[in-house]
Amino acid sequence: MVMKTQTGLTAKAERKTEIVQLVSFFLDDEEYAIPIDNIQGINRMGEITKLPDPLPYVEGITNLRGSIIPLINLRKRLGLPPKDFDKTTRFIVIEFGKHLFGFIVDFVNRVLRLPKDTIEPPPPSSLKIDAKFVTGIAKYENKLIILLDLTKMFTEDEFNIISNF
Repeated sequence: MVMKTQTGLTAKAERKTEIVQLVSFFLDDEEYAIPIDNIQGINRMGEITKLPDPLPYVEGITNLRGSIIPLINLRKRLGLPPKDFDKTTRFIVIEFGKHLFGFIVDFVNRVLRLPKDTIEPPPPSSLKIDAKFVTGIAKYENKLIILLDLTKMFTEDEFNIISNF
């Protein structure tokens, strides 16, 4: 028996699907995404100040409107092949643990609003990157988008090193 409400809609149809907002970007030919809640901005690559003995995936720091931001080369962090920066290269400013970080990506694609039920757990071995960095795989317009887990990007020691630049 289907229960009807005063509007004639079934109780099941009245439940709203939870929506997740993400910013998607490319590294190589793969599309990745991170939650929009953590993003403070998207910027063109500018001057990078190199640091002595940084972690291998830290390109250096940049001054963004008076804030010093460490720039993380997401390709290097995820173990993908290197690529020179070009006119489409951007850095996404992420706020994480009251610190700002810049994640360097090949190309920022779009803002996505996806139903949460389109996100599935990652398959264990079919990714180009370590599955520990992935929270799930979203299906969108006949494509798969890899959702990154910001909490797994750095160990506690790495986080402490980077946040003290």
